[in-house]
Amino acid sequence: MRLILLGPPGAGKGTQSARIVERLAIPQLSTGDMLRAAVAAETPIGLKAKDVMARGELVSDEIVVGIVADRIEAPDAERGFILDGFPRTVPQAEALDRMLAGKGMHLDAVIELKVDEEALVARIANRAAETAARGEPVRKDDNPEAFKIRLAAYKAQTAPLSEYYRGRGLLCETDGMAPIDAVTAEVEKLLQTKSA
Repeated sequence: MRLILLGPPGAGKGTQSARIVERLAIPQLSTGDMLRAAVAAETPIGLKAKDVMARGELVSDEIVVGIVADRIEAPDAERGFILDGFPRTVPQAEALDRMLAGKGMHLDAVIELKVDEEALVARIANRAAETAARGEPVRKDDNPEAFKIRLAAYKAQTAPLSEYYRGRGLLCETDGMAPIDAVTAEVEKLLQTKSA
């Protein structure tokens, strides 16, 4: 099962990804982690990325797709994977489709966690307060103002992916505001229909 989870920051993608990983025994592939690993391993694409990052520039879509292409060849991704943080834009989604097609692969599903933005801002503020109350460090982006900036960036860049994947018949939507276990149950149902 090859999956993408969509939804704005704080929608619960990390929580649901962890549960899918456990249930299906497939890896969650974070582009940030893959990028750092490729640079550390000094793979050809990692060396390209290292040069770009050393100049303080953003890594191109071509490099990110190359890193994903290398990573999905690993034995643990043979049965599938969940992409985390990629694609972020429609051009990245198109590049991903071309790369997968070139390997004789395709995505099985794109699951979008639909959320209420105002409730999401409240959820993030609550998460920050609970973290602080436990005496743990609060993530820098877990304050309402920083979160609103991330949310605006998501709406501008990533939200158009919903229509892109809907047009390809891959998009499944579920209520990301439901209790965590209810979201998990719904995601499992969606995945069963896609694998049937």
